[in-house]
Formats: sequence, structure tokens, C-alpha cells
Amino acid sequence: MAVTDGISGGFSAGETRRYDLDWLRVIAFGLLIFYHIGMFYVTWGWHVKSAYAGPAAEPLMLVVNPWRLALLFFISGVAVRFASDKALSRGRFAASRAYRLGLPILGGMIVIVAPQSYFELRQAGGIEPGYFAFWGNYLKLEQLYPMITPTWNHLWYVVYLFFYIMMMAPFLPMLRRFAEGRGAKALNAVAGGPVRLMFLIIIPFVAYEAFLAPHFPTTHNLFWDWANHAHRLTIFLLGYFAAKHVRFWTSVDRALPMAAAFVVLISGLRFYLRANHWDYYASVIDGPVATVLLTLYAWAFIVMLMGAGQRFLNRPSKLLTYLTGAVFCYYILHQSIIVIAGYYLTGLQLGAWPEFMLVTAITVVGCGAGFELFRRIPGLRIFLGIKAPALHKKPSAKPAPVAA
Repeated sequence: MAVTDGISGGFSAGETRRYDLDWLRVIAFGLLIFYHIGMFYVTWGWHVKSAYAGPAAEPLMLVVNPWRLALLFFISGVAVRFASDKALSRGRFAASRAYRLGLPILGGMIVIVAPQSYFELRQAGGIEPGYFAFWGNYLKLEQLYPMITPTWNHLWYVVYLFFYIMMMAPFLPMLRRFAEGRGAKALNAVAGGPVRLMFLIIIPFVAYEAFLAPHFPTTHNLFWDWANHAHRLTIFLLGYFAAKHVRFWTSVDRALPMAAAFVVLISGLRFYLRANHWDYYASVIDGPVATVLLTLYAWAFIVMLMGAGQRFLNRPSKLLTYLTGAVFCYYILHQSIIVIAGYYLTGLQLGAWPEFMLVTAITVVGCGAGFELFRRIPGLRIFLGIKAPALHKKPSAKPAPVAA
């Protein structure tokens, strides 16, 4: 069975396939795509905006905002553990990640992401029409626009993941020994039961939010995004160490009812407070209380999804097989499709719901068509995160683990 490379592929260890994690990865990317469609319609800053943008969709966006990216980084950490444990050497593992993640980053920044900057500037009235004239300037390092170009925009997740993998690659043998020894004991201590799993895991994240976030707001600048790095690297490493930790996953299953209760209660509280004198309540609970509650909510939602996944999604399907190979390509393409479609459609004044339905349909169909096209072009598919079709050969010998 194939293993995932950190983004594309499936989760397997020996003969045990984690279909639930495959599904959660697909779900996480799918939510991210629809979240970015939502960003076109809310009042928060984004590349382009609908003429019908307003606060109506913001409560729904706030349901997924605290945990959507944390779930992706956690699953990526799990994926890296499975993949690195089966790698023939550290060098080959690093080279394979550079190939499967580095090339999509490069192609994405040069070609896929560029239209986002162009249409953002066009809607703001910052440039004259003419995409190719803009693109020539976009590729220069002279910084001719009020934004950094070339840029990675939504691909920052892939950039950060690639950076984390390259940073840990030289230490993989040591990390694996630690994960199987002292790391396993430490994880037992903090996640060896549902109560500990729910309340101890969140402590470092509360600390990051309290002490780092006020000084380092999220920028997606790789070298000056320390609060964001602290959050993402920690949840990534948690996924790495928890990947094969049986007691952790047992605790996740046992914690499912508790996690679901926290999600319902904290969500209900948030909706109530936002609907009833929010300014007053925000001044009362703002600070440490809000930080703890929001962090607990985010982790509870992730635990709820993982627990439900273990119980109800750990089974194969043809749809899952297809989406597992397609969803990274969808992720790379989706935001540029949303920006382009949204820019042109909002100028037609079709009405909020017709416009939303068209933007959504064009995004979904565009992602699907892009995947079907590029998967058939060997020289280009790797730049869209599409793996080559597997050659179904009988394995000769079990590969050795990463060498020390």
C-alpha cells in the first residue's frame, strides 16, 4: 500500500490502512476550499470582494476558523511519520519531499497564484488592464506593487510544511527512536486518557496565544511569523508523535462524547454572545478566559472529527481513492479560480445567491476539470501536486527504515 507524502497519497502502515485519516484530509481540504469562497463574501480582508459582501456569513466562518488549519497540520504530521518510517534513507526522503512539495510551490508562485495579485490590484484600481504586462513585472524582484511579488498566498501552508519537513529530515532516526521511547511515555502522560487528552494538550497553544500572538500577528512571512510557526509546528509534531501511538487514538475514541459536548456548548455560547450585546460580553471575558475557551473549542472539534472518523469513516471507497489523489490539485487551483470567477461575476450584478452559486459551481468544476486535464500531462502534473499513476508491481522486499 502507498503511503502519503505529507499532502498527497494515503495513510498506511504495513497492512493497516487508516482510511479515516484519508477522509479527514479530504474533508479538511474541502472545507478550506469552501472557506475561501466564503472569504469573498465576508467583511474581512481578502484579495477580491463581492459587491454583496457583508457580515451574514461570518458566524458560519467562525465555526471552522479556529481549527481548520490546525487539523491539516496535524494530519500532515501523521502522514510524515508513516512516510518517513518507510523511507530508505533520510536523503531520499528529503529529496522526495522536495520533488512533491517544492515543485508545486515553485509552479504555484510563478503561474497559479499570479492571477490573484493581478485581480486584487485590478479591483483596487491599482493597475491598468493587461495581464501579461503585469505578469512580467510580477516575476521581477523590484517590488513594483503594494504587495510582495512573486508571492505564495494560499500556498503558505505548503511552504511551511515543506520547511518543517526539511528542518526535521536530518534528525529522523533520532525522532523515530524518541517517538518509540521517551516520546511515547510523554504522550502517555498528557494524552493517556480522555480528560488529559482534552485539557493538557491545549496548554502550549494557550501560551502561544497569550504570549506570542500579541507581538507576532500572523503574516505568512516565513521568517517573521513566530506565533503562527509555534502553533503550526507544535500541532504538526503532535501529529508526528501521535501517528502510531495506540493509547493516543484510544483516548481520542473515548473522548469523543466529551469533545462533542464542548463543541456544542462553546459554539452555543459564542453564537449567543455575538447575538446579544457582544461588546459588553467581549469586554468581560476578553483575555485569558476567551483564549482558553477558544483553544479548547478548536482542539475539541479536532478530537471530535478524529474520534468520529475512527468510528464511522475507517473504510475504503472508490470515491475516497479518487479524492485522495485529486484533493491536493484542487487545493492548489481553487483560490485562483475563486478570485477570477468572483472578480468577473460580481461586476454583472446578478444578485447575491445567483452569484454565490455560480462562484461555487465554477470553483468545483474548475478544480475537477483541472485535475482531469493535468493528470494526463506527465510533464506538468507534478507542478499541480498530482502523483504519477502507480505501477501495480509485486513488491520485491520490504524497504528498510530510515538509516541512522
